[in-house]
Amino acid sequence: MRPLFVLFFFINTYTMAQENTPSVLPFKSIPLAAADYTAGNIIVRMIEGAGYRYYWATEGLTIEDLDYQPSESGQSVRATIEHIYGLSNIVYHTSLNTASKRPAENLPKDWLVLRVKTLHNLEEAAKQFKNKTPEELASLEVIFDRGGEKSSFPLWNMINGPLSDIIYHTGQIVSFRRTNGNPLPKGVNVFTGKTSQQ
Repeated sequence: MRPLFVLFFFINTYTMAQENTPSVLPFKSIPLAAADYTAGNIIVRMIEGAGYRYYWATEGLTIEDLDYQPSESGQSVRATIEHIYGLSNIVYHTSLNTASKRPAENLPKDWLVLRVKTLHNLEEAAKQFKNKTPEELASLEVIFDRGGEKSSFPLWNMINGPLSDIIYHTGQIVSFRRTNGNPLPKGVNVFTGKTSQQ
């Protein structure tokens, strides 16, 4: 009886996640480049590159992939996905010049929901940064709210911190899933930002 219940639970959870997942997620490919090399558009392109890498790094993950961790002291793929979600929240809130709660609140338990929310955080941040002038960017700060105590940092810290960290940890997922026998789908091309169908 118990195995049947567990099977029902997983099918039900997966179905619910699929129902809450839009049919087309952002960053399946990198959007067309902006016409102008403005400061804001360069940040947008970095976010789009991170989004594309994350989309494909997390596409087709199995339960075994999610549980994989390189060592007893290392983070699992699932924990890494949770961490990237928190980083995407910081990028999103920075684009709005609002505070990010630390530690992150209401962390979704379902990894598919985390994936969707991460991609949408990046998509919304890219929209906010689009065409921003250097003066507009200079007014933005990375703001943290730790139990009501706020601290802030220049926008530079978002670039070398959370945004670069998303790319870094996404690379870990790519490496871990390959080690676990489930490499990236064929045709993923981070240079062109397009994925050819095999």
